[in-house]
Amino acid sequence: MPEATSTVTIADLASPADAEAFRVLNEAWITQFFALEDEDRKFLGDPVGHVVEPGGAVFVARLDDQVIGCIGIVPTTPGVFELVKMAVAPGHQGHGTGRKLIAAALDRARELGAHRIDLESNAQLASAVHLYEAFGFRHLRADELVPSPYVRADVHMTLELR
Repeated sequence: MPEATSTVTIADLASPADAEAFRVLNEAWITQFFALEDEDRKFLGDPVGHVVEPGGAVFVARLDDQVIGCIGIVPTTPGVFELVKMAVAPGHQGHGTGRKLIAAALDRARELGAHRIDLESNAQLASAVHLYEAFGFRHLRADELVPSPYVRADVHMTLELR
């Protein structure tokens, strides 16, 4: 039996249905572990206005015609983007979809002139944190931290792009 990733494709957010899938996928994992916060509502309610229009991108992972994952990159300062709102549907985790999403996001950030990507996560999301580490993200030192809009953010990482 072929792996699920054999037909997974990554594409830019292209429709209201994609935006709805972005919201639903992220709300599912956030509410499973945490509470939705104002910053979540901002991004999830309008990914085009809060991610794409400021110069970032949102990607969706499709298996056939179903969106099974998503991720975004948002510019924060010149040359720096933040990786935001990665989600993979529970039944599709562990098959490489998150890896494909991160790779697409990093490639686009490079194309957009980024020299660094930052992210925030939570230690409870160990598989995601390990995946970020596998891509070379390093944990920020205490003296590098900046205030987060997220109460749940207890993991802060960065990756220098080459």
